[in-house]
Parts: sequence; structure tokens; C-alpha cells
Amino acid sequence: MFQHFALFPWKTVLGNVEYGLAERGVAKAERRRTAQSFIDMVKLNGFENTFPNRLSGGMQQPVAIARMLACEPSILLMDEPFGALDAQTRKIMQEELRELWQRFRKTVVFVTHDVREAVFLSQRVVVMSARPGRIKTIIETGLGPDATRAAIDAKADELWDLLRDEVVRTIAEEGGGL
Repeated sequence: MFQHFALFPWKTVLGNVEYGLAERGVAKAERRRTAQSFIDMVKLNGFENTFPNRLSGGMQQPVAIARMLACEPSILLMDEPFGALDAQTRKIMQEELRELWQRFRKTVVFVTHDVREAVFLSQRVVVMSARPGRIKTIIETGLGPDATRAAIDAKADELWDLLRDEVVRTIAEEGGGL
């Protein structure tokens, strides 16, 4: 799953969610039932016949999530999927993803540049070095789904302390700065 939703513009919400199932040869009735259940799960029932260009980014992202989950992958790869969303929609999508993870318990590899988002969504955070990108450290968040804002913020501050030098180095290499 990518930053930009990668929905097929010529397919409706239903058609986009059914796509992977159709490619796997799932019979039409089963494909329709499965797609509808995931559309309902991401709270887009009533939009089945709507094309992506008629949906907001906050509605397109759940379509992409439903399409991904309908195929029942064992691992979800998500490359900054909420990067193009406004702050309010991003927060809602983070909460929705956490709920989906608790329901399905899939392994999720989630790439983000937002330290707080990483802590909020993760059990484990992999901190990368500046170029060349290498694993600098792996941090167990130790936070559960009922973690307080203070606990999340404290862990995010701990991660930022590990990451700050890498960010400064990258800015310097790119000739940036204030």
C-alpha cells in the first residue's frame, strides 16, 4: 500500500476491492460478498458504485485498505500510506488501522517519517541511519492499545533522540539548513 492510493480510476469502490479477488479467480458471487464485507468494515457502505475521483483522500485510503485486506495477505506492506492526508484524517486513519490490526493480527511493515505515528502504531520501531540507510537500532515500544498520550509522547521523544543526529546529517549532506 502506497502514499498515493493506487486505485483504478475506471473502477468503482466495489470494483477496486474486488480486483485482487478477480485476479485470483474467485467466483463472482464470492468475490462480491467478500468485497462488500470489507467495504462495510471500512465504513464505506453506500459508496460501492462511486468512482475514486468522487471520493476524498480520507475515503480513498479505506478503499485501498479494503482491497488489500480482501486478498488475505499474511504481511501488509505500507509505505507512508497516510502521508498525503490532512492531519485530522491521518489521525482517524491511524486509529482505524490500529483497530484493524487488533481484529486481524497481521504482520504490518509500516514506513513513516512521523516518529509519533511510528510509536502509536507499532510494537517495534526500526530506526534507520542516514545514507546509506541501515538499521541503526530496533526499539520495542512496550506500549499496548490503551497507552496514554504521555506514554506515547515519552517513547516518541526517546526515538527522536536516537534519530535526530541522522536527520541533521541528512540535511547537511543535502546542503539544507536554516
